[in-house]
Amino acid sequence: MPSALKIVLIAAAAGALGVLAGQLVSGNGWLMRTDLGQRVLQERMERESPKPPADLAVAARGAAMPPLRLQGLDKQPVQLPQAYAGRPILINIWASWCGPCIKEMPELSRYAKGQGADGTQVVGIALDNAADVAAFLQRVPVGYPILLDTPGPRDAGVQLGNLKGVLPYSVLIGADGKLVKQRIGPFEDGEIEGWAN
Repeated sequence: MPSALKIVLIAAAAGALGVLAGQLVSGNGWLMRTDLGQRVLQERMERESPKPPADLAVAARGAAMPPLRLQGLDKQPVQLPQAYAGRPILINIWASWCGPCIKEMPELSRYAKGQGADGTQVVGIALDNAADVAAFLQRVPVGYPILLDTPGPRDAGVQLGNLKGVLPYSVLIGADGKLVKQRIGPFEDGEIEGWAN
């Protein structure tokens, strides 16, 4: 093979790999919408993030999620995953000031409404203050429970594997209480069914 042709083929392969790498690191690339892309992004974030406190249990794929005790908007405590034992749980970490979080909430609400009593339970955890969350939910009501947590190095997002604190962040917990999937970034219209099933 002539050396000029080899150079062209190598350059084309390098370009294709560059496009693929760009899709992996870009928050809006098609690869980020795949399980493979999400796994790569999660691993990258774990490498680049500060280490969580040594005594803090952090969820990992395939392992039981650490129990969380959070307060609902009604000020009543809720234990996760025990409150929905025997059902899959889609936990979405968000805040009222997070634009992408707000954009995906109608999609999460639509999905939650279609699940019925035995389907996947959607739960939102707001890393925010109660007054801001209540005011937000007056404008944008949702059809699933919202719990509250204080943002920081020990918050629910960190315990569920979001060491970098990126919002929105979602996890799927199986009916057995084990972490099945993690998702960094918002859901687009119609994506949740494919991701959660």
